[in-house]
Amino acid sequence: MTARVFFYVQHLLGIGHLRRAATLARALAAGGFDVLLVSGGAPVDGLAVGLARGGVRLHQLPPLRAADETLRDLARLDGAPVDAAFEKERRRLLLGLLQAEQPDILITEQFPFGRTRLRFELLPLLEAAHALPRRPLVACSVRDVVRRTRAERIAETERLVLDWFDAVLIHADPWLVPFENSFAGWPRIAARAHYTGFVLEAEAAPSGEGAAGRGEVIVSVGGGAVGMPLLAAAIAARPCTVLADRPWRLLVGENLAAADRAALRGGPGVVIEPARPDFVALLANATLSISQAGYNTVLEVLRFADRAVLVPFGSTRETEQADRAAALVGRGMVSVVPLGSLSPSSLAAAVDQAMASPSLRSFPPCDVGGGPATAALLRRLLAERQGLPHG
Repeated sequence: MTARVFFYVQHLLGIGHLRRAATLARALAAGGFDVLLVSGGAPVDGLAVGLARGGVRLHQLPPLRAADETLRDLARLDGAPVDAAFEKERRRLLLGLLQAEQPDILITEQFPFGRTRLRFELLPLLEAAHALPRRPLVACSVRDVVRRTRAERIAETERLVLDWFDAVLIHADPWLVPFENSFAGWPRIAARAHYTGFVLEAEAAPSGEGAAGRGEVIVSVGGGAVGMPLLAAAIAARPCTVLADRPWRLLVGENLAAADRAALRGGPGVVIEPARPDFVALLANATLSISQAGYNTVLEVLRFADRAVLVPFGSTRETEQADRAAALVGRGMVSVVPLGSLSPSSLAAAVDQAMASPSLRSFPPCDVGGGPATAALLRRLLAERQGLPHG
């Protein structure tokens, strides 16, 4: 009988969390699991079709998002606050879905290391899972870096892991970015933690084929929701860098505000266009990548780019991108514009530093086999829990 996976994910600002969860869900389906991905964020065009092609079912909850860039409060897609009635209905639907699915494995993406504003439905979800006639294996799927936080919040996370979770799946390569560097409660949860390697699509960049991006500087901002400062700084920095004579290609992302898009003025040698499906080919051919430091983008940069500048997005509360970038700087792999220091001059200096540094291709490749490795790990953990042999 095929083991069933119930995989909860909530994206709040960009779509990085959903993108990684979808990649992982497809890897689990390829590994023989029956996977339901339950998404609580804004619907994404084409997601259901892409998941179905990979053998994954999708259920869309009534969507919510972050009210603003601080990620402190929640809102409906129209900006209206999330009230008690909305929370109650989401919780009812989520728990009903769990009862209907009766999964063998429950996965929460990021919680309890993040997404704590969703306690109103996630704590009841965990309680309901533990009360099922056949309790599922419960796992947390988490990135390489979590937000540094207060001692009481760390203690709460430790308690939640020990009370409710059988496993913490860390999608990282500990050689590159050790999880314990950002989570101070590591000693208490280490026995339940498993490094899987980074989760990245299995696609391969073309080798020596095509000229897209060749010799260029590629500036990318993911979905673009918070990308305007970097795009504007890149245009102003270009004439002041050692790459002033190269074409600079700015990929604006579908979530960049229309007013910001209209305000961008590139001029000669600067191309401004929407994000492209051949992004990894552009990276593979480019002289330099300039990007933010989100999980998915950094993995693509490490795997395909020659040299890179990272410009972390964040705040005093959100340090994940800055911590990831710092880990890579510590290994001499990239150049970074520190959080809060972005300007044309600081970006130009980082570009020149990156061009004087070793190529990323001179470093050992990081482990990006996290999808298949997670499928194999979950199969082993499930078999051990059920007292069955496993291969």
